[in-house]
Amino acid sequence: MAQKPQICVIGSLNIDFVTYARRCPGPGETLTGSSLSIDAGGKGANQAVACARAGFITETQQDVAVKMIGAVGAEDPYYSSLLRPALEKSGVDTTGIEQKAGCQTGSATIIVEEGENGENRIVVVPGANHDGMSDVDKILALVQTQCPASPQVVVLQGEIPRSTVVGLMQHYNDPKNPTNVVLNIAPVYPDGIPLNALAGTAVLIMNETETIQMAESIPNFPAISQTEADLQPELLAPLFHQVAKIPIVLITLGAKGVFFSTATGRHGFVQGVRVKNVVDTTAAGDTFVGYFSAAFAKYAATGKALEHFDALIESAVQEANQAAAMCVQRKGAIESIPFAYEIRDHQ
Repeated sequence: MAQKPQICVIGSLNIDFVTYARRCPGPGETLTGSSLSIDAGGKGANQAVACARAGFITETQQDVAVKMIGAVGAEDPYYSSLLRPALEKSGVDTTGIEQKAGCQTGSATIIVEEGENGENRIVVVPGANHDGMSDVDKILALVQTQCPASPQVVVLQGEIPRSTVVGLMQHYNDPKNPTNVVLNIAPVYPDGIPLNALAGTAVLIMNETETIQMAESIPNFPAISQTEADLQPELLAPLFHQVAKIPIVLITLGAKGVFFSTATGRHGFVQGVRVKNVVDTTAAGDTFVGYFSAAFAKYAATGKALEHFDALIESAVQEANQAAAMCVQRKGAIESIPFAYEIRDHQ
């Protein structure tokens, strides 16, 4: 039996405290909310779940293997009762998650507006996501233990220390390594990512805000006058190929869709999926990242050259868009991420 494509997600794990209200309160204002939920979350955990659920072509058959590398507080009741079960029921291997003494599990306090757009405001307390994720050599050794054959794809975000992400990228983007990095630099570090670490990243996924911030943080990147309001991704994306030598750049544009661009010159817009009732946008971006990463890992496992993925990139973006569209019609983070068979059955 052929080995499943291996995806290793290195990132944050949080407990989300989500309050739903008609709008966000202003300074000094107290509002009455409609409900509170305590959910499993964190961009790393969300993306790991999305990768894993993207592999469930039926309710019992999963065609990718997903490992989660991260840290939580030791003896945290929320991890054992909520976060770990949510990951494992989604098909994520949690043996690479360290339960670290002396720190608390990361948390996010989220206010979700119950208006027609379901916008959210989030405050994150990193906790173990920083205190337990600062040793690059330790993380690399753990990945080697979890994936002896080396994963096809390593997925990284911005909710663990910058020094860790930079060190991991310098390792995995070395031409001697067979691993492809999918970087969703969210949030963008104030100092960005140095060019010697960013160069060679297989896939860079950013939203409009992150695109501007990344462009401004990269040395020798041409000066830009664009803002989020007048963003022209067709002009910006090629610069990431030229300056940072990144083969695939995806710029997510919210409800408008996604702009994709490859170093070989293939590019275009994929329209967003029309949604009648947006309930909660939490984890929509992570759902997109996870679904695209799963499609990319399946291709990488074939051993074919990266440039030949051009023929599949548009369909991979479309599938990821469909998953994100289903996500925003549900409340919560992890629990809102669909399984692949749900999308198929919904079509």
